Amino acid sequence: MNEQEWVLLIARAQFALTMGMHITLAALTLGLAPFLVWFEARWLWGKRAAARQALYFWLKVFALTVAIGTVSGVVMEFQFGTHWAGLSRVAGGFIGPLMLYEVLIAFFLESALTGVMLFGMGRISPKVHFTVTCCVALGAIISAFWILAANSWMQTPVDFHFTDGGQIVPNRALSLIAAPSFGWRLAHMLLASLISVAVLLGGVAAWRLRRKRQEGASRLMLRSAITVTLVALPLQILIGDLHGENTRDYQPAKLAAIEGSWHSPPAGEGEPLRLFAIPNQSLQRNEYEVAVPQIASLYLRHNLSGHIKSLSAFPAAALPPVLPVFFAFRLMVGIGLLLLAGSLIANVQRWRGRLFTSPRTLALLSWMSPLGFIALLSGWIVTEMGRQPWTVYGILRTADSLSPLSLTATLSIFVSVILIYGMSFLFGLRFLLRHFSAPLPAADAELVAESVRTPA
Repeated sequence: MNEQEWVLLIARAQFALTMGMHITLAALTLGLAPFLVWFEARWLWGKRAAARQALYFWLKVFALTVAIGTVSGVVMEFQFGTHWAGLSRVAGGFIGPLMLYEVLIAFFLESALTGVMLFGMGRISPKVHFTVTCCVALGAIISAFWILAANSWMQTPVDFHFTDGGQIVPNRALSLIAAPSFGWRLAHMLLASLISVAVLLGGVAAWRLRRKRQEGASRLMLRSAITVTLVALPLQILIGDLHGENTRDYQPAKLAAIEGSWHSPPAGEGEPLRLFAIPNQSLQRNEYEVAVPQIASLYLRHNLSGHIKSLSAFPAAALPPVLPVFFAFRLMVGIGLLLLAGSLIANVQRWRGRLFTSPRTLALLSWMSPLGFIALLSGWIVTEMGRQPWTVYGILRTADSLSPLSLTATLSIFVSVILIYGMSFLFGLRFLLRHFSAPLPAADAELVAESVRTPA
């Protein structure tokens, strides 16, 4: 590879690293906020001491992720200027306003009110504090709204025109949220965040219950988590299917890479479901393929004979990297089915009255703790790598979006980002592991302390 190709590779790797970490933190805050609202509501109106303990326990985690996530988000967005000046120059008329709206929401609603939520216990009335918690949850959703609006437009750009200078500008204000994939992507991400946090929360609660089976807060956490997964996982499968239909219509090369479909089947035969294969992009075929005939047509076309546009129908230079997209999608789906099975097992045990006394069920839920976030990251690999070689799909190539950086500058920045993000990640992980095993705050002591702090 020449120097420019190395610069492009390193810049893409850096953006993938920063985005991967940021999306994990963003999903954690986005999915955890509704649980904080639920725990606080149970304490205010049910006077459940266990709910108050659960609120305190997860509030510290939420505050940490907001703090680190805000910083990582700023670093990620700075890259649009430092590494992707070509994208900013051409598509800044679309992306700039959306990033501004997200920053305003993230800084002035979510981040500021998180401080009030964290330090306001005992200093503001309980009902005002609950309102603040609800506003923080709303702020997380609004922040995700603007970020996903920008990403969805880059994936499925519509309703724009070019200026004489070659810049893309929206035709009208509502064009900023008019991307046809936006609604499905937003719903998919909101559910993915909620499911990921529910699996983590349930796993932490199950781990604690293996040691203290009578811990009321952990019992409440586990019941809440498996209830959410029982509802959200089937709904996510439905949303995922509809999102896939949207991808079929607007990003056919991505869908063909997901399916590993190099050539269309003969007329009258449906698309096979490829359970396993090793895509060979240079030869345009799959090695060691294991497939079930026609089954893929059921979810792709809702019949047994429908086809999709195959990879061979596109120029080789316009194809995404098929192998990582193919495997990331199967990892995401496989984990999703495993989580659904685990949720069903846990809820059956709950209905039988054995949830808190079954060591195997608690162990299963404990080991499943990180799987939701692994599936979420796999989904983003499919999303981002599947649109390559474009930053704005079909309009602006990734290679043309790059800033004129030298290899030395790009590499030095990349190494610095790895060191800073690595230390932040290790610090956060160490805190979480220690916090998950720490004793819960004594409910009575907290109530006494709050009564002392509360102004007359």
